[in-house]
Amino acid sequence: MFVFGYDNYMAHAFPQDELNPIDCGGRGPDRGDPSNLNINDVLGNYSLTLVDALDTLAIMGNSSEFQKAVKLVINTVSFDKDSTVQVFEATIRVLGSLLSAHRIITDSKQPFGDMTIKDYDNELLHMAHDLAVRLLPAFENTKTGIPYPRVNLKTGVPPDSNNETCTAGAGSLLVEFGMLSRLLGDSTFEWVARRAVKALWSLRSSGTGLLGNVVNIQTGHWVGKQSGLGAGLDSFYEYLLKSYILFGEKEDLDMFNAAYHSIQSYLRRGREACNEGEGDPPLYVNVDMFSGRLMNTWMDSLQAFFPGLQVLIGDVEDAICLHAFYYAIWKRYGALPERYNWQLQAPDVFFYPLRPELVESTYLLYQATKNPFYLHVGMDILQSLEKYTKVKCGYATLHHVIDKSKEDRMESFFLSETCKYLYLLFDEENPVHKSGTRYMFTTEGHVVSVDRHLREAPWKEFFPDERGRAAGSSLRRPAAPDLKVINSSSNCNRVPDERRYSLPLKSVYMRQIDQMVGLI
Repeated sequence: MFVFGYDNYMAHAFPQDELNPIDCGGRGPDRGDPSNLNINDVLGNYSLTLVDALDTLAIMGNSSEFQKAVKLVINTVSFDKDSTVQVFEATIRVLGSLLSAHRIITDSKQPFGDMTIKDYDNELLHMAHDLAVRLLPAFENTKTGIPYPRVNLKTGVPPDSNNETCTAGAGSLLVEFGMLSRLLGDSTFEWVARRAVKALWSLRSSGTGLLGNVVNIQTGHWVGKQSGLGAGLDSFYEYLLKSYILFGEKEDLDMFNAAYHSIQSYLRRGREACNEGEGDPPLYVNVDMFSGRLMNTWMDSLQAFFPGLQVLIGDVEDAICLHAFYYAIWKRYGALPERYNWQLQAPDVFFYPLRPELVESTYLLYQATKNPFYLHVGMDILQSLEKYTKVKCGYATLHHVIDKSKEDRMESFFLSETCKYLYLLFDEENPVHKSGTRYMFTTEGHVVSVDRHLREAPWKEFFPDERGRAAGSSLRRPAAPDLKVINSSSNCNRVPDERRYSLPLKSVYMRQIDQMVGLI
C-alpha cells in the first residue's frame, strides 16, 4: 500500500506537495484562493509528501529509497517560499520528519539497515533549523505567549492574521521544538513552545481543570469553551505525556496527570468498569470547560487516538473498552466518519480522509496485549482501505462513508502514519520492536528514539528555572551554532512493559465488541 501510494506520488506529483490519486496529478497551495485553509494550512510548496514519508522508508527497511529521498529533499526542498502555512502543520509534518530522518542518519546504532548518506553534513538538521526560524515570528507580539496560528515563510505573520487559535495547534509544538533545541544546544525553540504550553495551562478552568478548544492569543479569553478529546485539543494532551517521555521534565508529567484526572472526572460517561456493571459502556463526551455540562452528542474521528495514549500510561483496560467503540463504528461503515453522533447513531460529518488514529491505537494495543484480535482489526481496516479508497494512482479520501464517493486527495499522513502503523502492526520482527532501543512516535507518526541525550538541556545552568526571560520579551533570531551528532542508544523504560492477556479477557472483549455493534 505504501509503495503504491509513494511510487505514484513520485511519478505523478513530485515536487508538488500532494498526490491527486484519481487524476494522477500533483497539488500545491491554492494561490488563487488564500482563504482555502483546508489546503493552504498544510501545503507549503515544499514537497510535503516526500518529506513526511522519510522515516517510513527507513522503518520499512528500504535503505536505497531512503537515501535517494533524503538527497532529493536536501537538493530540491527550500523553505524560502511565499507560503502562508499553519505553524502546527509545518511543525509536525515537516520539522518533525526532518529531525527524525536526521537522527536515523546520524545514529550509528540505529537498527533499520544502512541509512547512511555519503558526505552527509547535518543538512536535514540545518533545514529543520531554517524552517523553525521562519516559524518563530508566530511567537512574537503575542501578549499571552500563545503563538499566532499561521505564518508566511518569507514575511512572517500576515497583517490580517487571526488572533484566535486552537489549543492543540498552539500547545503541540514542544516535542519537535524541544528536540531541535536539544540537538542544537539552543534553548530558543523549546522555550517558546514551552511558554505556549504553560500559558494555555494557566488559562484552564479553576473549577474543572479543563481547557477549551479555541483561545484569543492576545486576551487569553476562551472563544471556544468546548472541552473534549478530539479536534482542537487532542494532541495537546498527547504532547504533555510525550514531552515528559522524551525530555524527562517532571512539570510535563504533572500537567498530564492533572489533565487526565480532569478528563476522567468530567468527560468520561457510562459505567465505571469497562466489561461489567450496570449502565452503558464508557464514552468520552464534549463538555463545557467551566461547568462540565454536556455540550453536544457527537465525537470526531481524531478522538480515536486516545486509546493509544492510554496504552502509553498503562491504562490498558480503559483503552480496550474505548477502542471497541471506534472499531464498532468502523465495522458499520468500513471507515470512520469525521464526526459521529452517538445519540442519533449516525454520522454528522461524512468524509474520511484516510486518517491513522484508529490504526495507531490498534497497533499500540496489540503491542501492549499481544492479543491476536488486534491483528484481525488491522486486517479489517486494511481490507476496507483496499476496497473503498484505492484508485488508479493511490488512495483517495472518502467523501461520504455511506455511499463511498471519493475526493481526489491523498493527504501526506496516509504514508507517514496510516501505512506505517499498519505495517508495524503486522511486522512482529521490525527493529522498532526488537532492537532494544525504546522508540516513541510523534503526533505525525515520526519515529524518535527515547535517548538520554535528549534529557540534557545545557542552557539550564544559565536559566535553571527558565526565569531568565520575561514572558513578553522579544525573541532573538538564533545564529546557527555548531551542530552535533547525537547517539540514540537508550535504556529508558518509560514505555510500559508488554502485557499479555489471557483468552478469557479476549472472549470478554469479543462480547464488548458485539455489544458496541449492537448499540451502534
